[in-house]
Amino acid sequence: MVMLRALGRLVLALAVVTASAATGVAAEEQKDPAYWLQKLGPALTKTSYKGVFVYVRGDQVSSMQVAHRFHNGVVEERLVMQDGELGEIVRKGRKVVCVVPEHGRLELSSAIPSGPFSEALINQLTPFGRWYHPEITGRDRIAGHDVEHLVLRARDSLRYSHELWLERSTGLPLKGRVLSGSGEVLEYFHFTSLVISDSLPDGEFEIRTEGREVSRLLPLESPLIPAISETGSSNGSQQQKTEGWTLGWIPDGFHPAAAPDAGSGEAFAFSDGLASFSVFVEPAAGIEMPVGTSRIGATTVYMQRLKNNAKDFLVTVVGEIPLETALKVAESLDIHDSSVLGANL
Repeated sequence: MVMLRALGRLVLALAVVTASAATGVAAEEQKDPAYWLQKLGPALTKTSYKGVFVYVRGDQVSSMQVAHRFHNGVVEERLVMQDGELGEIVRKGRKVVCVVPEHGRLELSSAIPSGPFSEALINQLTPFGRWYHPEITGRDRIAGHDVEHLVLRARDSLRYSHELWLERSTGLPLKGRVLSGSGEVLEYFHFTSLVISDSLPDGEFEIRTEGREVSRLLPLESPLIPAISETGSSNGSQQQKTEGWTLGWIPDGFHPAAAPDAGSGEAFAFSDGLASFSVFVEPAAGIEMPVGTSRIGATTVYMQRLKNNAKDFLVTVVGEIPLETALKVAESLDIHDSSVLGANL
């Protein structure tokens, strides 16, 4: 009975505290979505923190330890895999090294940032409001930090919707989800522990795994972007033309972004400031790749073969876009100069 009465008093006390907190929240000025969107970009680069987050894509679940800081004008970051064999990724400015113990340190390709937990949000190419409807839906608490819940609902079926839980003092995303048009959660990340601090020691950003060192410098800007010309089509959608091929259609709001390495072919990337996708065109000779569609989490991959001047090419569209969007982009591609694509090498 004594324990029950004590428990009853505890519940009553919590109710009073909750009611008081709710009154305080109501009295506090509510920031609009634009305020949090403005904080989000700088937060991804300039906030220094250390923690562990879980990342889920489809049925793939991984846990990673991360340390990040903005030191002397340079972004430094270290990611350490917590599942399976030990591995890590270390970045200091433009230099990135991927470490895999069994195979030594492997060069990290210049990949396109994807999803809300990336630097893709730092330089917005398009106003969010035109392609996404932003809304603040409430407050929560994640990994011991107060957060604002921001929803970015896609205004059309050409892109996915996103949810972000932003730490209130910095704007750093502590949780994010990518949603299909039907509301299915395609992928998400979630911090399970987090310390925000401006005094992270240098040792947090040193490579600790043994192995052969291979590094890569990330480009300041893609040299391929100026080679893309943008025009309007008869139906109002955008067209993109390169030296070797033309995209007859890309979804409204997507513009040229950083381009990945395409080997002997050509590759270009496009972003609406939140989602991104890449288009690869390369000679198909000697490439044994199945054509068709696959999806991991929010990432769609669509591959098809295309013939030009009796030569076969492989067209690949990959990114955080619905299948229908990827298919329409790929089917609009037309090759007008196969020599640029390495067909004569």
